[in-house]
Amino acid sequence: MLLDILAKTGQMTGVDRLLFYEQGEGVPEFFAETVGEGESYPQEGDGLGARLAAAFDRTFGQGYDSAAVIGTDSPHLPPGYIEQAFELLNDPRVDAVFGPTEDGGYYLLAMKRLHRELFEGIAWSTPEVLEQSLARAAAAGIATALLPVWHDVDTAADLLRPELVDPGNGAPLTREFILRHLPRSPAAPGGR
Repeated sequence: MLLDILAKTGQMTGVDRLLFYEQGEGVPEFFAETVGEGESYPQEGDGLGARLAAAFDRTFGQGYDSAAVIGTDSPHLPPGYIEQAFELLNDPRVDAVFGPTEDGGYYLLAMKRLHRELFEGIAWSTPEVLEQSLARAAAAGIATALLPVWHDVDTAADLLRPELVDPGNGAPLTREFILRHLPRSPAAPGGR
């Protein structure tokens, strides 16, 4: 999934790619080799909210005037959604853009500056993440926009979604992994 996301974002023009990875033995070397063009940094902070805030903080600290964070759990995310997030941020009435997932979270968050409020008091990894984030934004006067709803991969069962094995899904390495390693399933045509 990571390699598909890297390939997809690597083809985008007019954007720089910064990768934030969970620390572990051999991980920095892996990401230094894998990222290619772009920079990679260890994630900082305890918990998902703190790690997201730290990633935005580092990015804006490098002088960027907008940034988007995406995870690796939506390998078939259309690149147009990422581009649309930056287009929405060009609107002076929009401070932050969320890409909602079907399960109540989000696959993307883009901002013009760090809004720490969006990372505090959120019950991470629950179906309430997006709802709570939007409520925090409204309470803080942060104007938001939403991208189209998409889906992410949180469980092994999520890998059996038909669109992940569709040859035209834009995530060929994820598709290849699924077809090689997951059992045949009616939800995964062509699977083994």
